[in-house]
Amino acid sequence: MYGTIPIAASFSKSGMREDWITAFMMSSILLNPQLFFYSFALGTEIAMLRLLVAFICGCAGGLLIHIFFKQRSFYKFTDFDLPENRDSEANIVRRLLKYMGRNIRITFPYFLLGVLLTALYQRYVPSRWVTGLFGANQGLGALMAAALGIPLYTCGGGTIPLIAAWLGEGMSKGSATAFMIAGPATKLTNLGAVKIVLGAKHFILYLVFSILMSTGAGMLVDLLFYGI
Repeated sequence: MYGTIPIAASFSKSGMREDWITAFMMSSILLNPQLFFYSFALGTEIAMLRLLVAFICGCAGGLLIHIFFKQRSFYKFTDFDLPENRDSEANIVRRLLKYMGRNIRITFPYFLLGVLLTALYQRYVPSRWVTGLFGANQGLGALMAAALGIPLYTCGGGTIPLIAAWLGEGMSKGSATAFMIAGPATKLTNLGAVKIVLGAKHFILYLVFSILMSTGAGMLVDLLFYGI
């Protein structure tokens, strides 16, 4: 997200339309390439669902901006200063290895946290609770999963083991999708970055859109897979 905002700011200064910027930003918030590959640990079907829903949410966000904010500005990039590039490594291979190592150092503690939460969950939370809350037979499971994604989602990679355990205990694909969309959209660090360029009023619209899209996507996935 902190890489997306400067790019979006540069797009804005270059004259790109705000509906296009919205599609770019929304998709980037929901799914980055690293998290996409991590998602294959949940199965190819879940990973592709995550990719598809992130793409659809980006398109939907851009379409809404085109319809309702065609004649007025939605973003506040005017006072946004683009950061200076401090990468002094000229060799592209060493630069790649450096960034891979940095990403591993950043995400590995969250993976350990995810494994710990999963172990605690499997030890102390009865599987029937998950089946009852998020099972395929619960039409409101997607809404509950979206709500749960707000406080529990800290790192995309760290939630992979937890989601895997939930799916194994009966969580529906739709509920998992809702959690995976609401989580990154409302993650505290992402919210802080988004609020900088939206302002209070438009920030609330962003939150409402994120919850509605994650819940709707989850219900649609359950409808397609389970006929709910």
